[in-house]
Amino acid sequence: MIEAIRPPRHLRHWWLKDIRVPACLIAVPDAVSDAEGLTRVDLEVVDDTIATLRPASWDRPEAAIFHEPGLLLPAFVDAHTHLDKGHIAPRAPNLSGTFAGALEAVPRDREAHWTASDVSARMHFALASAYAHGTHAIRTHLDCKDQQTRISYEAFGAARDAWRGKVELQASPLFPIDLALDDVHMRSVGEMVSTFGDCLGAVTFPGPALQPGLDRLFRLAGDKGWRLDFHADETDDPGVNTLAAIAQTALDHRFDGPILVGHCCSLSLFPDEERKRTIDLVARAGISIVSLPLCNMYLQDRYPGRTPHWRGITALHELKAAGVPVLIASDNTRDPFYAYGDLDMAEVWRLGTRIAQFDHPFGVWAGTVFTTPAEALGLPDARLRAGSPADFLVVPARSLSEFMARPALPRTVIRGGVAIDATLPGYERLDQLEGLRP
Repeated sequence: MIEAIRPPRHLRHWWLKDIRVPACLIAVPDAVSDAEGLTRVDLEVVDDTIATLRPASWDRPEAAIFHEPGLLLPAFVDAHTHLDKGHIAPRAPNLSGTFAGALEAVPRDREAHWTASDVSARMHFALASAYAHGTHAIRTHLDCKDQQTRISYEAFGAARDAWRGKVELQASPLFPIDLALDDVHMRSVGEMVSTFGDCLGAVTFPGPALQPGLDRLFRLAGDKGWRLDFHADETDDPGVNTLAAIAQTALDHRFDGPILVGHCCSLSLFPDEERKRTIDLVARAGISIVSLPLCNMYLQDRYPGRTPHWRGITALHELKAAGVPVLIASDNTRDPFYAYGDLDMAEVWRLGTRIAQFDHPFGVWAGTVFTTPAEALGLPDARLRAGSPADFLVVPARSLSEFMARPALPRTVIRGGVAIDATLPGYERLDQLEGLRP
């Protein structure tokens, strides 16, 4: 029987001996990697800190030692989610499974149910799940329309305070780019961004509002020192390329703040020259790209009676080869845009590896769910190192191949040097909300 490595809670000084970790996720000089990109290390925990991280050795320190074969990973960073929509699928089913069906179902549910208590309860449930799975930071997008803007941002603010020290939260507004030209809307959004964070964004699509809308958002973000986060080109139409407009606008405004752009699905379907030109613009503009492989495989190229012909994801390999930071994230969970998911970044990594071919070697791509999203969100360097907080996961797998092959492998989540209670919240906790009892 495979069991997780689990130090007793009372231990405040202990070692993990000869444990494997992707070399790109640690700050250890002279680390030697195997064919998968893993290196063997010894890790010492003293109280809530990693006191020592070094290449594995044969000495036996004067402290408790755990020497079972295992895989060491930093805590996950989930850079693109929708906590305000989560878990509404039972009362807002998208029976067609299409993007258009989701766009119809969500507004109906929002108008009928998204009170402060409803949004708050679903957020807390989602965060309890993410924490138990080993995630320590999340950025969520919040639908911004009329009074819902304040309701959802205030629920987010309360959740951020309640989960501080467990899951660090950021928020970005979500609205169609044409609303960027609406003064009343932008005053409301600007007030919430100023109060609850420093990230501004929108959904981009072709049309007369695209360029003036982008110009206004870039000017506002530049004046305020805010970050930018866009949804772009979530379509299988190769004629849609707002990503290039975002990149060109960033260059024209000489914007030097962080920009994260999500989805970019149509980029994979462009003619080679247009894809290359767009990727070059993205690289020059310093943009990071987040792909949402689970949601986009679910939604894209879905037509009745026909098997999908493509995977729905963006050109991740080409972007990475051009020096563009690429990452993957959960996106939607149990809502009309994606009927499944649990904010489990291990699941996202495993399935993303299969969907996007993040393998041979695995280790080259390990940063997509740890270090790269941390950098994109402006968080501290996520690499494990001596002196950093003792926040990490331990899995009883001797290789990334074993980790990827068995989703049911137990994991130990260490936060502040202590193994947390990783019991997932039962779905019955949502039964109090209207329409969510089975």
